[in-house]
Amino acid sequence: MGPVTLITGGSTGIGAATARALLKEGHRVAVTGRDADKLAAFAATAGAGERLLTITGDTSDEHDVAAAVRRVVDTWGRLDNVIANAGFSLPGNLESHTPEDMRAMVLTNVLGPALLVRETLPQLRDSKGRIVLMGSVAGVRHTPGNLYSVTKWAVHALAENTRLLVGQDGVGVTVVAPGVVDTPFWDERGGSPETALTAEQIANTIVFALNQPAGVDINHITMRPTGQLG
Repeated sequence: MGPVTLITGGSTGIGAATARALLKEGHRVAVTGRDADKLAAFAATAGAGERLLTITGDTSDEHDVAAAVRRVVDTWGRLDNVIANAGFSLPGNLESHTPEDMRAMVLTNVLGPALLVRETLPQLRDSKGRIVLMGSVAGVRHTPGNLYSVTKWAVHALAENTRLLVGQDGVGVTVVAPGVVDTPFWDERGGSPETALTAEQIANTIVFALNQPAGVDINHITMRPTGQLG
């Protein structure tokens, strides 16, 4: 049986592309999402049968995260990799965001990955597994009033904090920081820019990080489409 990988926010975009890439490599994959219909649509096209679990839940809710991890372990008996992919951005900047929307973004983008790490460390220590956190180029450079950038800076900090916590236990930690990616992220922003990476290219990078041999831990991958200057 193949490795077991849990992906949050796995019904569309980078999460779905990563799930498909890992299924092709023989992984057993569990994907979470808030929208049961989107999860069902993804499952219908994935063609993975019993090697795919879809789990409805909120990654910023500790009970949902615990239930998702418990279901994966109960189903397959182990957990080898986790990918904290769930996240979103808001149009505008912090002057135009409502406090409610700001709170939701911080909880999803920052608390969500932290809860996932916290809940899965016992299993990952047992399997000598790997953690991938989805960062962003926004997490290494500022733009005016960009609260999304603040959340991704926090994700990058979480990755390094986690590496220091579990590196001696044989658990790998990687933050993948893409630039512009052609995903549904751009639907509310007038369409994708001409220069953009694909979700599949990001997925291939994540697979590369997960496939490193024991003893090799790639900690930070920043990638931009050629021509993206910022």
